[in-house]
Amino acid sequence: MRQRWILVASLLSIVPACRVGAQATGQRPRSRDVGLVVGDGRPGEHNAITDVAGVRVGHLTLSQGDSIRTGLTAIVPHGGDLFDDKVPAAFVCFNGFGKPFGTVQIDELGEIETPILLGSTLSVPRIADGILDHVLAGDTGGTIHSINPVVGETNDGYLSDGRARPIRAEHVAKAIEAATSGAVEEGSVGAGTGTRCLGFKGGIGTSSRRVPISREGRSTFLVGVLVQTNFGGELRIDGRKISAAPPDAGREHGSCAIVVATDAPLSPRQLKRLARRSFVGMARTGASFSHGSGDYAFAFTTARRSRTANEAPTPLPDRELTPLLGAVADATQEAIYNSLLRARTVRGRAGHVAHAIDPSRVKEALGRARAGGD
Repeated sequence: MRQRWILVASLLSIVPACRVGAQATGQRPRSRDVGLVVGDGRPGEHNAITDVAGVRVGHLTLSQGDSIRTGLTAIVPHGGDLFDDKVPAAFVCFNGFGKPFGTVQIDELGEIETPILLGSTLSVPRIADGILDHVLAGDTGGTIHSINPVVGETNDGYLSDGRARPIRAEHVAKAIEAATSGAVEEGSVGAGTGTRCLGFKGGIGTSSRRVPISREGRSTFLVGVLVQTNFGGELRIDGRKISAAPPDAGREHGSCAIVVATDAPLSPRQLKRLARRSFVGMARTGASFSHGSGDYAFAFTTARRSRTANEAPTPLPDRELTPLLGAVADATQEAIYNSLLRARTVRGRAGHVAHAIDPSRVKEALGRARAGGD
């Protein structure tokens, strides 16, 4: 008989004002730290979306009083002027119960011209407005008259008072300014501060894969994925259900925002194919894809048009995409596991609590599953 999980009881330290950057000391483990390895592919140096050269991630966490547990996560595709040097991109919606911003122009033109910001549902218009302020502030010549801000979201209303809409333009600017390369903070941070996943505390997670494809002097390309997990279902590892979450844990509802980055030369059509494969990885984790789940993915490549020669790199032939497609599925699955394992227990609005999963129980359940036990 399965034993119910012993849930972590310690609470996330609450600070009264805006907090930017890393969580408190004492990092929780990632999936590979507990022996949970997804697929055979080799991750990049940091096993993060930032392994794709030029990509940066920044967080801003808002933890105020008893009812605000929210934040922002910014994904910046490169270090130049993104509006002037756009990146090829695509958007895929798996289930449309969501409020992402800027997707129509991505579908029409196949490019992104601003950082991608992830946040909370009711704050989406304010986040978009903050992106406009950020881009216009850099336009000293006054030549920009049309901008397509890109915003993804999930609803963190269980732990945070979304009706308060606490995000301001300065928060957006700080999240973008905080974006760095290297290791990415995961769990209950940034846009993942108030989210839940598979009955436990969710959050931000990331992973990457090196993909062996020989082309024009290169032997590998990189694929990186970042997720904001807030979706329902029952946690599965190696196809086996391994968790019993609390009965009030919201296992059936929620959403997931996914960002896929690669340095492989791909067309927007091919990027759309990559983005679709992210939902394969999400399904493997036990997602229920309920009626109220808004699940969607953005994808972009840093292999863009040369500004000097004004030429775009030749996209890979479709027949060479298979390793990239599999890598996206695996990296998404592992990113979701990382979001769970790195998350800390959070108490928020109306006394609601989202409990962090116990890593030791994951390790034990993983051992039983691979040994063929219950």
